[in-house]
Amino acid sequence: MSYNLLKGKRGIIFGALDENSIAWKTAERAHEEGAKFVLTNAPVALRMGTINTLAEKTNSQVIPADATKVEDLENLIEKAQELLGGKIDFVLHSIGMSINVRKGKHYTDQNYDWTHKGLDVSAMSFHKLMQTLYKKDAMNEWGSIVALTYMAAQRVFPDYNDMADNKAYLESVARSFGYFFGKDKKVRVNTISQSPTPTSAGQGVKGFTGFMNYAEKMAPLGNATALECADYTLTLFSDLTKKVTLQNLFHDGGFSNMGVSQDIMEAMEE
Repeated sequence: MSYNLLKGKRGIIFGALDENSIAWKTAERAHEEGAKFVLTNAPVALRMGTINTLAEKTNSQVIPADATKVEDLENLIEKAQELLGGKIDFVLHSIGMSINVRKGKHYTDQNYDWTHKGLDVSAMSFHKLMQTLYKKDAMNEWGSIVALTYMAAQRVFPDYNDMADNKAYLESVARSFGYFFGKDKKVRVNTISQSPTPTSAGQGVKGFTGFMNYAEKMAPLGNATALECADYTLTLFSDLTKKVTLQNLFHDGGFSNMGVSQDIMEAMEE
């Protein structure tokens, strides 16, 4: 069902890799809700994914950009405005990567070159993106910037490794830069803390199936899907949430406020 929530709005969506990704689902739903946007990802990710299929489906164009490089972001933002015909109304930052996780390095035995790279890709890129948008005055008033996060930023999930630190940094950047973007440009900045979701990135975390099953048993509404996260993201892009900013918004079926559930208790007593 479409509500024309984003009719006439222009955006940039980072991180759509394949049909399992939240960014992919967000692009599909944004198109259904009347938005025009460009898709972007790092050149290496573009070679791995099937983003051209999404671009064709949503009548959008793909602009390669390494989000860790300011010159790439500058080019992306300039081209996006040219293609879309004006300033930007919404941006989704759906980027995360840990080489330590990918290579199986334990949190107590980090390769710090890999740690630094993961921090740059997963979190510092968010500051670089917003700084570039801010300096170029590329956002319309009452525009919305959203980044995706996970509650390992606040609580211990041992196998989430250095991604937990990356997400904590990301959330801090959202608050700190969000203050200046709100005060100076009337732009809102929020993060969505999503349930564990079987995306390409998520499934790379050791013990991910256990994460999923535990969260499903703990959350009174169960885990939120990628499509449900896309729907929630669209509400933050819309004019219905014009005064929501600096928030880390949990979209997890209630998991974040649970101590223990009856299902978990019963499982432990078996």
